[in-house]
Amino acid sequence: MKIALLCRNPDLYSHLRLVEAAEIRGHEIEVIDHLRCQVNITSHRPSVIYRGEKVPRFDAVIPRIGASVTYFGTAVLRQFEMMGVYSINESVAVTRSRDKLRSLQLLARSGVGMPVTVFAHRTSKAEDILKTIGGAPVVIKLLEGTQGVGVVLGETEKSAASIIQAFGGVKTDILVQEFVKEAAGEDIRCIVVGGKVIAAMLRKGKEGDFRSNLHQGGTATIARITPAERSTAVSAAKIMGLNFCGVDLLRSNHGPVVMEVNSSPGLEGVEKATGKDVAGQVIEFLERKAKTGKTNTKGKG
Repeated sequence: MKIALLCRNPDLYSHLRLVEAAEIRGHEIEVIDHLRCQVNITSHRPSVIYRGEKVPRFDAVIPRIGASVTYFGTAVLRQFEMMGVYSINESVAVTRSRDKLRSLQLLARSGVGMPVTVFAHRTSKAEDILKTIGGAPVVIKLLEGTQGVGVVLGETEKSAASIIQAFGGVKTDILVQEFVKEAAGEDIRCIVVGGKVIAAMLRKGKEGDFRSNLHQGGTATIARITPAERSTAVSAAKIMGLNFCGVDLLRSNHGPVVMEVNSSPGLEGVEKATGKDVAGQVIEFLERKAKTGKTNTKGKG
């Protein structure tokens, strides 16, 4: 099988592992920087130009598109789909999961557990937002933030109102969510591949930090998840339309709640914490499912 790995940095642990796993299984895999691609939009003969040459025929593509270049990256991915290349995560699903507001609305519509969440225009009164949430403490998030960046805890009514007003002053869209105190600075990252949770780690924030992201100094250990947590993670992945993703859960007093669904989850933390060969299972999924022209969207929006 010939696989394309769409990513910016081939030297990241996750990308090295995916290449290694593919080659161990006898597949040919090529790393392609999607920002260096050109999309040739030609009737009946769609193609992708990479470094001045038309890309060869691929059987499958693994998109690892950075959040800051989602629009262009998914356009390139969509072109591969129009060429009949199977993508483990299709462009529509990646775009859906990257839109934090839309993804939460879809999860809520399907009855998936979530923290109380409010999205409001920057001209809205902070007091009204906090009243809807149920008061402080609250977590305030930038819609574009990733890896814990742009996430702030408003511990009191006064501090939360000040943060909301400050973001409004710079004309930035935000989400405000209830703070799940009982989670105690911990969350669970479930890796879902092909509708199954194949690995799960418990992440704990560094001392004094409510964020559990490993990029912010958090630590990870293997997690023993409940049937409800497993079911919630699988449901979230299905709703987003993702075959390979990370689902972040909090343990609340009323069951697991979803914080985020990540279409390009990092592999280093979860593989080292659990000892699971996540990269290998991703390639094995492609071996079972990748077929020319077998895409749901076929490049449609």
